[in-house]
Amino acid sequence: QVDPVESGGGLVQAGGSLRLSCAASSTVFHLNGVVWYRQAPGKQRELVATITRRGTTIAFDSVKGRFPISRGSAKNTVHLQMNNLKFEDTGVYYCNVPDYDLANRIGWGQGTQVTVSA
Repeated sequence: QVDPVESGGGLVQAGGSLRLSCAASSTVFHLNGVVWYRQAPGKQRELVATITRRGTTIAFDSVKGRFPISRGSAKNTVHLQMNNLKFEDTGVYYCNVPDYDLANRIGWGQGTQVTVSA
């Protein structure tokens, strides 16, 4: 399996919800924690939320209070529950490790497209 693999995106109206899943079986994700990133059209990739190796979660300002991150019941799975979606949440969502240089060496998955209609 190619790591990581993102799924769960789709088209949703503003105010709606989606749940994204990240399947990352490599030990490097277990050791480093997992971050969800997103890339809006024409913009750089940005941090969304992270869960550390110990389970500490951090949501970044733009999604704080709306996008809880959690580990799934399935081994090596991390979820991003996206609530009260806004038009500006539109983008391709990726998961990887917090260290961006390491993430580039690991490689990026296909991502999952989230489109929020106004």
